[in-house]
Amino acid sequence: MTPTSKKRKSALLQNLVRDKVLKSFPHLKKKDVVTASNGQVGPDLVLSKVARKLVGVNFECKNQNKMKTIYDWYKQASKGQQKLIPAVCMKMNTRSPLVVIDLDDFIDLIK
Repeated sequence: MTPTSKKRKSALLQNLVRDKVLKSFPHLKKKDVVTASNGQVGPDLVLSKVARKLVGVNFECKNQNKMKTIYDWYKQASKGQQKLIPAVCMKMNTRSPLVVIDLDDFIDLIK
């Protein structure tokens, strides 16, 4: 994959998350939630002071195929109880546990 393709792929995910945040918080303006430039240090979505207070999340977006195992685990969590939100709780040695849920479920939780 070329560097240009990687940047475009990354930007697509950033734009998707930005659009979902703006749709979920309709009183925010486009200038309140801006995607970071490639190579910019810091979060992938730059939130205004108002957006930081409302959303309360620092977004880092990764669009890679290296995460197949996590998606397999998520598929396993999705089986069974249809009314429950599937979640993967995972931990690496010497690190804090992380929880992975679907983006739409996450947006619903922070609204």
